[in-house]
Amino acid sequence: MDQGEQSISHTIDVDTPSVARMYDWLLGGIDNYPADRDACQDLLRIAPSTKALALNNRAFLRRVVKVLAKEHGIRQFLDHGSGLPTRDNVHEVAQRVDHDARVVYVDNDPIVLAHGRTRLVENERTAIVQADMRDTSSIFSHPDVTRLIRRDKPTAALFVSVTHCLKDDEVQPMIEAVKQRLAPGSFLVVCQLVSEHEKVRDGVTSLMATATGGNWGRVREEDDVRGYLHGLEIIEPGLCDVTDWRPDREVHPRQHVDDWVEWGGVGRLD
Repeated sequence: MDQGEQSISHTIDVDTPSVARMYDWLLGGIDNYPADRDACQDLLRIAPSTKALALNNRAFLRRVVKVLAKEHGIRQFLDHGSGLPTRDNVHEVAQRVDHDARVVYVDNDPIVLAHGRTRLVENERTAIVQADMRDTSSIFSHPDVTRLIRRDKPTAALFVSVTHCLKDDEVQPMIEAVKQRLAPGSFLVVCQLVSEHEKVRDGVTSLMATATGGNWGRVREEDDVRGYLHGLEIIEPGLCDVTDWRPDREVHPRQHVDDWVEWGGVGRLD
């Protein structure tokens, strides 16, 4: 552990894997610890395609933000469970379309807050809020959210690769609570880990629940995710493996995987 890791470890539990830090490692980042890396290696033994899946999921996030900003005129984004900053974050993609686009990141991991605030200090149209993504009331009443997210304007609420971290009885109430606070013409972006293989679903769910001390939901099936967006107008190309959602010439290859995938899409509120 280097000197930077030692200083942060005084305030952050570095011995229990964090989903945000594991995702950072899978993306090739450096803001992670031995416990996170060990858990990732265990995960790769169950689902060898996990690194490709993480890269493809990040590419989907960039594409969906660009499409919503460029083609649908969305100028404010609320990113739930945002994870650690990496290349081409939501605000960078959105603000390339419109310099005045506003973005609020929400995460409950203190290392995400520390790194995020350092990198966003000079961007007054972007903020990061430390909160549990299930606490919708606190999120929407937070001063940074009320400053940047105008409730009478369409917003894109992002739940990208996070609902599998929640229990079955937590996901739908959270999504419904957010929908009630969004203006007409807003969008919900939802995708999560799904698998047709029971062995993968059960193996990953058990591993992650144990590794994270219970901060995990489960790997689900397509019908579960379909229910989260029920009643919304699903924009093209519909709900799918996110690798196939409006593909373009990304830097990373769009590898197809068959052990598990990120599955979901984008729904519009009337």
